[in-house]
Amino acid sequence: MELKKLEVSAFANLLASDAPAPGGGSAAALEGALGAALTAMVCGLTAGKAKYADSQDLVASVQERCEALQAQFLDVMDRDTQAFNAVAAAFALPKGTEEARAKRSEAIQAALRGCVDTPMEMMELAAQTLELTESLLGKFNSSAASDLGVAALSLRSAIQGAWLNVRINISSIKDQALAEQSRAKGEALLAKALPAADRIYAAVLEMI
Repeated sequence: MELKKLEVSAFANLLASDAPAPGGGSAAALEGALGAALTAMVCGLTAGKAKYADSQDLVASVQERCEALQAQFLDVMDRDTQAFNAVAAAFALPKGTEEARAKRSEAIQAALRGCVDTPMEMMELAAQTLELTESLLGKFNSSAASDLGVAALSLRSAIQGAWLNVRINISSIKDQALAEQSRAKGEALLAKALPAADRIYAAVLEMI
């Protein structure tokens, strides 16, 4: 089942069910897709407007990139659930012998690394999208200001939600070097992205 092909109501109902996946990671990816889509929408509402003639090259470029990022978010949304399912499958492996327990432990650790990779990818995508969104400030159709503000909020939710998923999974990884590397990378992305989200939101509030 591909989550990105579900109707909105079906996805929401699945998320609300007692199924362990999709969960917060996939929801964070969806938030990112919505943020990218809103930024692309703002570009579309700015394109061709004489008042914003000087911004046309910028908005065309940002729109194209955000549409691609939207697709990437939706792709990682499905892969995040697949990563979780791999962990569940690893935990279900037999553990009746010492050899089986060793193989099971190795499989669990490999699967957990996948559960770090997908939310980290979401963080990277959200940081990229926020940078693009911020580049529009002062150069976009002001009647779509609230839409750009919601884009920033969605992308903030995406990166922070993804970070929670990175954190919970690195806590179970035995490879401490990998865990620390992931922690440092995530913190660096947050340090760059969250102020950008705040700047966009503040600028929008000043406009409306």
